[in-house]
Amino acid sequence: MSKTDGNGASKHYAALTRRAPTPGKATILAIGKAFPSQLVPQECLVEGYIRDTKCDDASIKEKLERLCKTTTVKTRYTVMSKEILEKYPELATEGTPTIQQRLEIANPAVVEMALNASNACINEWGGSVKDITHIVYVSSSEIRLPGGDLYLASQLGLRNDVGRVMLYFLGCYGGVTGLRVAKDIAENNPGSRVLLTTSETTILGFRPPNKARPYDLVGAALFGDGAAAVIIGADPVIGKESPFMELNYAVQQFLPGTHDVIDGRLSEEGINFKLGRDLPQKIEDNIEEFCRKLMSKAGLTEFNDLFWAVHPGGPAILNRLESNLKLNKEKLGCSRRALMDYGNVSSNTIIYVLEYMKEELKREGGEEWGLALAFGPGITFEGILLRGL
Repeated sequence: MSKTDGNGASKHYAALTRRAPTPGKATILAIGKAFPSQLVPQECLVEGYIRDTKCDDASIKEKLERLCKTTTVKTRYTVMSKEILEKYPELATEGTPTIQQRLEIANPAVVEMALNASNACINEWGGSVKDITHIVYVSSSEIRLPGGDLYLASQLGLRNDVGRVMLYFLGCYGGVTGLRVAKDIAENNPGSRVLLTTSETTILGFRPPNKARPYDLVGAALFGDGAAAVIIGADPVIGKESPFMELNYAVQQFLPGTHDVIDGRLSEEGINFKLGRDLPQKIEDNIEEFCRKLMSKAGLTEFNDLFWAVHPGGPAILNRLESNLKLNKEKLGCSRRALMDYGNVSSNTIIYVLEYMKEELKREGGEEWGLALAFGPGITFEGILLRGL
């Protein structure tokens, strides 16, 4: 992949974008996404879930109905289907060892979605697969050796010397971690083009409801399946590539003593999650300082002078962040829209938010600077200072 002289780029990009990319800084060059074929409207979820799990507890059904309304989700995609449950009825049976069956479904499903998202991204980019020098693969939904990164690279027809990085079981902050890792690769390997792919399915966590596991209902009401991909590179090629966002500065931080607030354990029955009720409060108590650390790199002080791409873990987290930082209502519009259209799709969701943000940034008078944020197990904060181009 050829490089571009920084001074020349500034002159040429003035006509193609509102702002010239900073020489040497990573930029997002294209975005793609993909989903399984099963689309589930939220108003149909309760009846389907209760039927599929053969639950006859009216109180559980009522609780799930309430949760479905409070999540603000309207539609989601899912790998789980009638055909899968007919083939593997044990998935809906309490206490049955089913990890092998779940992986038989999940492993190929996440790669198929990742492949479709990557192809969509590469088509938008317009380059050759042979120009992709690195791949960063993110998933909390498969377990095997070799991992999905190798299967994806092979099916895409990437070079056999492509540099591969695999990021497993990071949960909801994995997409922003992937962006940070891809940024570091792109900026430290001149001329490189990095394909970041995220792919997730809820197959590992699907199970019948149990009053001893209240979070299972939250997951049923909130989470969805899908994949996303971006191509990242520094010094975009004039006339061939169309950067729309710069990854200016990135920070990861964990909150000491909070490792049990988000707890995920793999068992013979799949993966089990527990969320502490204090999660939204922990995020609220620490988010302002974290944001200001990112903003200080560009001399920014006013939250409402930025655009915001926040992983929508759920409406409570978005509401707390909006209230704590006194954000204008429209600031989290792209995050709320992604949550409504796709649910929480774990690591993928931030890329869906960025795709909506891409359209927002095209308008005249749009903000130059913004933040991408995600939160997950640890409690871990991931953040990137963004610059609209």
